[in-house]
Order: sequence, then C-alpha cells, then structure tokens
Amino acid sequence: MDMEEALNSTIHPSCLEEPPLAIHVIKQLDVFGVALYSMLTLMSTLSLLLYLEECVFIYRKVPSPKKTTIMWVNGAAPVIATMACFGMWIPRATMFTDMTSNSYFAVVVYKILVLMIEESGGSEAFLKSNAQKTFNISVGPCCCCCPCLPRVPVTRCMLFLLKLGALQYAILKTVLSIVSVILWTNGNFDLSDLEITGTAIWINPFIGVLTIISLWPVAIMFMNICNTLRSIKIIPKYAMYQLVLVLSQLQTAIINILALDGTIACSPPFSSSARGTMLSQQLMILEMFIITLVTRSLYRRTYDSLPTDPHETDNDQNSKISLQAPEGEHTV
Repeated sequence: MDMEEALNSTIHPSCLEEPPLAIHVIKQLDVFGVALYSMLTLMSTLSLLLYLEECVFIYRKVPSPKKTTIMWVNGAAPVIATMACFGMWIPRATMFTDMTSNSYFAVVVYKILVLMIEESGGSEAFLKSNAQKTFNISVGPCCCCCPCLPRVPVTRCMLFLLKLGALQYAILKTVLSIVSVILWTNGNFDLSDLEITGTAIWINPFIGVLTIISLWPVAIMFMNICNTLRSIKIIPKYAMYQLVLVLSQLQTAIINILALDGTIACSPPFSSSARGTMLSQQLMILEMFIITLVTRSLYRRTYDSLPTDPHETDNDQNSKISLQAPEGEHTV
C-alpha cells in the first residue's frame, strides 16, 4: 500500500484524469503547438473542400448509379481527416468522432465491392461476362493459407454472398459503434479495461472478426477481376482503399496499445491514453490529406464502358461495311 501511495504521489494528477476540455488544450498551446494545430486544421479543411469539389465534378460527369458509389469511396479519407481534426481540438469527443469515421469506412468497404461490379458493367453484365469462369477464393485475409480450396463458379448466388459478406460489416459495425458510445456515456465502456467483465474486451474482438469476414469478399472480387479492370486504374484505387484501412484501423490500434502499456508517456494536461489518441489523430490528418490528393487524381475522369470483345468489334464493323456497301453501289 505504501509503495502504491508513493508511486501515485510521483505521478502528475492530469495523468490520471480524463481527457482535457477544448479550452484547456488551447490555453496550453505554445508557438509550435499553435503552428502545428493550425497547419493540421488547414489540411483537414482542404481535404474536405477538395472532396466537395470532386463530388460536384463526379455528379456532373459520371452517370448514375456509379456516381453515388464513387462519392462514397472518395469520401473515406476526407471524412476521417475531418473527424480526426474535431477529435484533436475536442479530446473528449473522441468516441463520437471515432464512431463516425469507423461507421463511414465500414460502408466504404461495401462500396468498394459495388464499385468493382459497376465498373464491370453492373451485376447482370458481370454475371454474363463471367458465366463460364470460376473464382479463386484462396485469398486473404481469411484463406490465403488454404490453396487447396476449390474454385467457385460465378453465379448469382455467389455474387449475393459476396455482397452480403461486405454488407454485414457496414450494418453491424455501425450498430456496435452506437452501442459502444451509449455504454461509454454510462461508464460501462472503457478501452483501458481489459478485464473479462469489461464490455470492450468482448465488443472489439467481435468487430475484428466482422472486419476480416468483410474484407474477404472484397479481396476475392479484386484478385479475380483486377486484370479486366486494369485499364481504369483499379489497382491503385484498391491500394488507396487498403492504405486507408491500415492507417485508420491498424495504426490506431497499435498506438492505443502503446498508450495503454505506458510506452507513450503522459504529458499534462493529456494522460497517456489521451496523448496516444491525440498523436494518432494528428498523424491521421496528415496521411488522409495525402491520400485525398492521390485519390482525387485517380477518380477525376469520366467513366467509359469496358472495352468490348475484339471478335464482337470485328463483327460490328463487318456489319456496318455490309450495310454501307449497297448504298455505294446505288450511288454509282
């Protein structure tokens, strides 16, 4: 008991408190802090403005229903950057900003799958063009170590299961995020509570399982049609989606673990956990700003249909020639 009291007496009281209020964050900023916060706020604002301008361009230039899907996918980085900026200025709002970012990205996971289907011409065109093909399902993150799995024929049922696998994450992730916030407001949800009786130790692993399940159908679709969609830069688009996933989920989880472990030191008025969250949000703003610029260059174009089969093109040209030949003979 004496050792615990002695240890607590050497710890700054702020290190044991909840995150500070926004006004306390502003008051403790020095010149460097003001410059850093101003620069990161400018980056998140520019990300949001560039996204809004991109939405106007997509709305005018891209046909429906593809425009809605592209807007959702394009908004991942700007939305996460904006929420991270709010969380940086208002540390006690982190649960709400994280819920918004995570729920939005859960929908983006499903929209990426829908985008690849729409880039293939839609569900009917996709099924027709792949009717005689089989898909390899031995891909990550679930079955990359199971090469013995049989190839699956492309059917309407298979396409429905792929969509369902991605859609369940968009729905359940949002529901669980809302439940987590409700429990947090009542004092029942704490990320630092790793006891078996805590709610976080049950909810977070379950969300992790849902995430892996949702990423699998998206990976199956990408690995089997990436060559077909190479002309529309589907590989760098998918890479940007994967990068947002890693940075917003894995990077944040690693920083939170380091903060809970005490590796990230307390710095009044921020506790160790609050400082880890702040560092994560500052990194997120910078990273999402760069990703916003890259995705803007990838998606800023009008979308044409996929190239047709060369045999069909030759037949179409021959039919046009045969139809034009009598007209030439008649004029002579």
